[in-house]
Amino acid sequence: MATETTIGHIEQLVDGILAEEPEYFRVQVKIKPTNNIKVYIDGDNGITIEKCVRFNRRLYKLIEESTIFPEGDFSLELSSPGVDEPLKMKRQYAKNIGRFIEIVFILLNGITNCCVIALLPLPEVASIIISSSAISSSFPSLMLPSLKTISIKRPMFLAY
Repeated sequence: MATETTIGHIEQLVDGILAEEPEYFRVQVKIKPTNNIKVYIDGDNGITIEKCVRFNRRLYKLIEESTIFPEGDFSLELSSPGVDEPLKMKRQYAKNIGRFIEIVFILLNGITNCCVIALLPLPEVASIIISSSAISSSFPSLMLPSLKTISIKRPMFLAY
């Protein structure tokens, strides 16, 4: 299993590559037990497949040269987060203002509820997570202390 040190080292490599183009940013790095490295990056205006391919090639070479994995025993996948991945960074919220998002609430008793709302510009974008008005209007009986986790899903496109 990957250690935090290995993930941290790869994050530094990714950040070094992305520093040359500040409109792009690292969202997450995961490593599976099979040494399959998954790197998620995004951009303030999205990211193209061509840009992902260029970043992937540069990162692959840096990982090989760093000898983190003996004899090149790793695989690398670099992409933007998929629609099934939750929003994790404020920069992702900012680029999705005006789109509909799904908020999933997991209660302490394990029951899952969700609602769809429009992401609006707020002074603190992350405050939508704790906005009691958004929660209470969708779930009038929901008490905030009963929440276990709140997950903000990727933007949705609704058909009317």
